[in-house]
Amino acid sequence: MEPESTVTTCYRHTQVESHVRCTRCERYICPDCMREAAVGHQCPECVREGARSVRQARTAFGGRITAVPLVTYVLIGLNVLAYVGELVRPAIVDRFEMLGVGLRGPDGGHYVWQAAYPAGFHAEGVAEGEWYRLLTGAFLHLPPTEGTFGILHIVMNMVSLWNIGRVVEAQLGRVRYVALYLLSALGGSVLVLLVAPTTPTLGASGAIFGLGAAYYVMARRLGADMAQVNRFMAGLLLWLLISAGLTSWQGHLGGLLVGGVVTLAYAYAPRDGRRTLVQAGACAVLLMVLLVSAWAKVTELTGAR
Repeated sequence: MEPESTVTTCYRHTQVESHVRCTRCERYICPDCMREAAVGHQCPECVREGARSVRQARTAFGGRITAVPLVTYVLIGLNVLAYVGELVRPAIVDRFEMLGVGLRGPDGGHYVWQAAYPAGFHAEGVAEGEWYRLLTGAFLHLPPTEGTFGILHIVMNMVSLWNIGRVVEAQLGRVRYVALYLLSALGGSVLVLLVAPTTPTLGASGAIFGLGAAYYVMARRLGADMAQVNRFMAGLLLWLLISAGLTSWQGHLGGLLVGGVVTLAYAYAPRDGRRTLVQAGACAVLLMVLLVSAWAKVTELTGAR
């Protein structure tokens, strides 16, 4: 009498006959569960376990290495979407641009702030609790027919974001890059609030100046050839001076300073297990400094009424 043959099945799909074992755990796996390995095949669970045990490659500043500048794509997309929104509903600019304090009249118009204002007028801006303006203004740009640049405002900023942003993102990794961008944007808005609270401003320039400062700090930390980098920074600083008469130099300077400080923390944090904690702590402290400065200015403005 012949012995009965033993049928082996996949441990994940028990109804499927299988004669191949995972080279790591030696359980039977079907074709749908086979994952090609250096030798033979592995099951999905062993592949996931192996991935967790492999040390992820990091950049010199602690970020994960990424081949696609996804965050830069997203930031450009958000700016373009906001611009389309402006074209469809122009009131978006008045509602979300950076403004420390101003007046809205009974006719719906916007007027320069004064502490004593007639009945029917209403205060608006960050000083009136519209704190979101500190960030939303960095995603808006001049309408096509307004200002010195019109549609060139967003075109120039997005080209700059593409050229600088993808380089910075590749070095910092996505999380650190997002923190740098948002803190730089916030830094520009806070300096506008401190120095020119009655002036409405908008644009991604503050954040982009922060990326420019990051590019310079990273190049020095990595020991790169500084000739080209210095020329870039000279052009950036020259534009900062020119922009003093054309756009918001406060937003540009604020973004530049904050971007430089953030990247210094990224670049010179200890390269051991404390690095991420030190970098995150520096960003948190800087965020608190910016918010406290903004709160103090708002208190001054509201207390003067």
